[in-house]
Amino acid sequence: MNLEMRDPAVERLGVLETAALLRELTAGLIAVDDFDEALAALVRIARDAVDGVSWCGFTALRAGEPAGVAASDARLAGLDDLRHGPDSPAMDAIRRREMILSDHLGREPRWPAWTPRARELGVRGVISAPVDVDEQVIGAINLYAGTSDLLTPGHQLTAMLLAEHAGLLLAAVRDRARQAARAGELDSSMLGDGVVGQAIGVIMTQRGCPAEEALDVLRSAASSLDIPLREVADRLVSTVSRPRDT
Repeated sequence: MNLEMRDPAVERLGVLETAALLRELTAGLIAVDDFDEALAALVRIARDAVDGVSWCGFTALRAGEPAGVAASDARLAGLDDLRHGPDSPAMDAIRRREMILSDHLGREPRWPAWTPRARELGVRGVISAPVDVDEQVIGAINLYAGTSDLLTPGHQLTAMLLAEHAGLLLAAVRDRARQAARAGELDSSMLGDGVVGQAIGVIMTQRGCPAEEALDVLRSAASSLDIPLREVADRLVSTVSRPRDT
């Protein structure tokens, strides 16, 4: 993409602002494991941090179907939602795998159904940048301006870097969510599994704690003793089952 050269001092300022944005975005998403929560944080941070951008939205597809949408302003959520139709800059960015720019929607012939709705909501310019999340989810981040001819090559560069960084962070969010789900399934299976389940019951009785906390106690003991969890459970059950001397 051809980005016009600008005053060096202005370009340095833009680099610093973009670096600050990416740091804030990383801090906001680093511990999140819910995809929708991550999208909400992403659009809020981008809206607040990118100078000249009045609103921000995100459009997500999973296996070709709408998978999620987020908007920094609920009034504009429909502009990012593909259930209202594929006629949008976000869908063009996703389909073509390239950044889409319109800095003056009043002169925009594309998206004849989408553009009038956007203008009614006060949108005058838009940048949509494709975001690759993982093998199942792709999307686009959408930056909206409330003034025509406001979006510059600097905004395009910021959008490109934001989309790249957001893709990495969102992929990590989805990975953490999958790990948490697997851990939950493992916990559920352990709670009802033979000797481990019996050991959990013993600890619950002794400590008056819930099953999840009892499982944590077993795990901590296994880690401290450096032996398998099931062996710890077997030892505990054997100990409490051993007849007492009379």
